[in-house]
Amino acid sequence: MRTPVSTLARSEAVNQELAISAKNLKKAYRIWRDPGARLKAPLWDTVSHFIPKFVRPKALNNRLSHQGKSRYYTDFYALSGIDLNIKKGESIGIIGRNGSGKSTLLQMLAGTLTPTEGEIKVHGKVAALLELGSGFNPEFTGRENVYLNASVLGLNEAQINDRLDAILQFADIGDFIDQPVKTYSSGMNMRLAFAVIAHVDADILIVDEAMAVGDVFFVQKCMRFIRDFRKKGTLLLVTHDTATVQSICDRAVWLHHGKCKAIGDTKSISEKYLEATYAEKQGVTLFKESRPSDPIVVKRAKKVIDQRAQIINSSNLRNDLKVFDYNSESSAFGANGAKIIDVQLLDGETEAALSYSMGGEEVIIRIITKASIDLDSPILGFFLKNGIGQELFGDNTYLSYIDEPYPVQADQILTADFHFQMPYLPAGDYSFTATIANGTQEDHVQHHWLHDALTFRSQSTNVGSGLIGMPMLSIKLNRS
Repeated sequence: MRTPVSTLARSEAVNQELAISAKNLKKAYRIWRDPGARLKAPLWDTVSHFIPKFVRPKALNNRLSHQGKSRYYTDFYALSGIDLNIKKGESIGIIGRNGSGKSTLLQMLAGTLTPTEGEIKVHGKVAALLELGSGFNPEFTGRENVYLNASVLGLNEAQINDRLDAILQFADIGDFIDQPVKTYSSGMNMRLAFAVIAHVDADILIVDEAMAVGDVFFVQKCMRFIRDFRKKGTLLLVTHDTATVQSICDRAVWLHHGKCKAIGDTKSISEKYLEATYAEKQGVTLFKESRPSDPIVVKRAKKVIDQRAQIINSSNLRNDLKVFDYNSESSAFGANGAKIIDVQLLDGETEAALSYSMGGEEVIIRIITKASIDLDSPILGFFLKNGIGQELFGDNTYLSYIDEPYPVQADQILTADFHFQMPYLPAGDYSFTATIANGTQEDHVQHHWLHDALTFRSQSTNVGSGLIGMPMLSIKLNRS
């Protein structure tokens, strides 16, 4: 028999600083051995638990109970032993492969699914966008479902009437609002559902991958709402897009096979999740060494360019970039068929190493690798990331050599140069991640992925908004 559910308190958290507290959450589903087992199991429970209770020893009674379980069903734990404390105002991203238990966890936190074991305490009004169309009656019109859904989320009829125009404007589905929901596309369902939860004054917002089906304009509208909401409320967001998690969330929770694999800052958790995904996809155990096993001496370009003398008397809006040394001890993973042994930022004309650069300047990112095995189609690439791990841009050698692969033999050195114009960057810390793989863009083995191989700091900037600013060839006004 399953352990009875512990007290499910949803009125007030023990700690007033917590919006959600979950302790030892478990959710089990019975997997029946055959259709007839569903009928036989209750009868077996009656025989093995009630009659033997008075006439047989306790040990024998327990054994009979276990035999009944193994004979007719097994328990599958979609979640097991989840402990989670979320502070008021926090934004939490939940990541993991399909089947890891993300949706199950959100349903329990939203109160639509009862845990098999454990305790949940929630402080505040919850609005959840889980499965598309959940909470909608397919026979009702969109307008009728607005009233139904909003009333379930705590609004009375007068409040709904006051907000109806804003809800319909947000959903923007036109005359379809008076058609049955069963005629809606998945995108229209999502529009209407999101429009409702955006207008119920929730303290806690739970979103489960719903925006994956929306058009780009509506998704942008939803993201603007979420960014505004996180300033005043608590957000739980499930997505496969780690860039979104790093952009929006304060912390990340990584679920794996129903268990909490790690909780921490979004950058480190996203990197660990990426490593595990590659390992599972490639079917290998990836190394996590920071240094090459044998020290390799690389002849580095001489540092002769220092832009500081040229910018002393320049505007304080110039995008000055201080470049730090290559970091071989940064975290890394891969199948170990090749190693990245150096990453350099060079001047685009002289190829001299830069200790200072600036936005708009032509530069070269040079990635130097050494093969441990023969590679028939090596791919070298890089990403430029900001301080929280968002990928700003990147490229690799695949398309340039798609028709004529550039093989390399074991113990050979392979170098890739990427020549581009450095974008203008807001003030902050940045890093280049370097990679070497073998195969194609779609199907490859990742041999070495080196996080934060080369870092630099943008000390001043002219970027007023956005993640980066692009150098302009010209800007003109015409009047007629």
